[in-house]
Amino acid sequence: MTTSTDSEYQPNSKFLQPLTVPFAEITRRLLNVQTILQKNGIDALFIVQRVDLFYFSGTAQNGFLFIPAEGSPLLLIKRYLPRAQAESPLKHIVGIESIKEIPGLISDFYGRFPKIIGLEFDVLPVRTFHFYRRLFPAEKFIDGAGSILQARMIKSDWEIEQLERTAEMSRRTFEYMQTIIRPGLSEMEFAGLYETFARRLGHGAGLRVRDFLTEGYPWHVLSGKNGGMVGMLDSPASGAGTSVAFPCGAGGKLLASNEPIMVDLGFVLNGYHMDETRMFAIGSMPTRALKACRAAIEIHNAVLDAVKPDITVAELFEHSRKTAESLGYAEPYLGPPGLKVTFIGHGIGLELVEPPIIARNKPDRLKPGMVFALEPKMVFQNEFSAGVESVFTVTETGARLISKVPVDVFIC
Repeated sequence: MTTSTDSEYQPNSKFLQPLTVPFAEITRRLLNVQTILQKNGIDALFIVQRVDLFYFSGTAQNGFLFIPAEGSPLLLIKRYLPRAQAESPLKHIVGIESIKEIPGLISDFYGRFPKIIGLEFDVLPVRTFHFYRRLFPAEKFIDGAGSILQARMIKSDWEIEQLERTAEMSRRTFEYMQTIIRPGLSEMEFAGLYETFARRLGHGAGLRVRDFLTEGYPWHVLSGKNGGMVGMLDSPASGAGTSVAFPCGAGGKLLASNEPIMVDLGFVLNGYHMDETRMFAIGSMPTRALKACRAAIEIHNAVLDAVKPDITVAELFEHSRKTAESLGYAEPYLGPPGLKVTFIGHGIGLELVEPPIIARNKPDRLKPGMVFALEPKMVFQNEFSAGVESVFTVTETGARLISKVPVDVFIC
């Protein structure tokens, strides 16, 4: 373990400056989704979810966004109008006191109310949907989430730049971990220390997740046997997570020398996420665990080498599985027998998990501009976990890592 002073890790103020999404970027996104709406026969989108609102308007203030299949969008803000006007480059921004004003404002602005409205069915509560169905004079409501997510799937150069800024903050945090990790810290205490450092750099802490059954949290530390825990835990203090109500993340186990320690960090800066995993050890790592960690890196690199435009995610998954098998790790790869997961990565951007998923039997094809978190991992039941996770983007010819954390095992 090395030592250092906090002065060596002062935040860089350029990363803490307020973000403004350029007008050209918003225009590109709107034209893209309008093309998709026209192909799908949807007259307009009514956007409620905050991430989608930010993506298409540049502001996450309390409001709603109406995007017609043709023409200018209308941003309706309940609170706070002056900030929304300062943040969003959209031309038509209107303050409202009540949601009930919206149908009339839309009809007045466009001369009519559209017949077919797309809503975010994947995240919209049933009660809210029924309220909108009674309020809006549309003839048909359909799921617009697919059109939205399709538009968000390909990242622009500007978005890649934001992800690279997040990656730099994540790199500095992983570097800091190496200076503070020591025996006797609990997993949770270690996580709290490096998360505090990350917050000083600008880490927003709250990770955005779309699935209502998924909770986003940035601190995941699994040391020694905690990495191999499957099923019920003997006690909250001896396993991953702090309680039966939240059995995930870091727990109360104390870090010890000469054991594998998995750290999975989710970092968010100005809305854009990184999701990275690296293996640590204090002093040394047992040979068996170190070999498994190196094998995970070999699988990781083999998948990256196979990435190219138009390859299916299922082909990548199968390539990773065959590589694990060839290295002698078929049994622990992606979980113990009977409990294996069927994916090795996921899209990432303004939300921690975005489509497509790199999974078995999925037909999605890679396109330049897609961004993924690749996470080949192994679980040695009741012993330890080994793995790695990095973020990459698909290029015209292959893959390029966005992650800046060295793809290595850190012996501190």
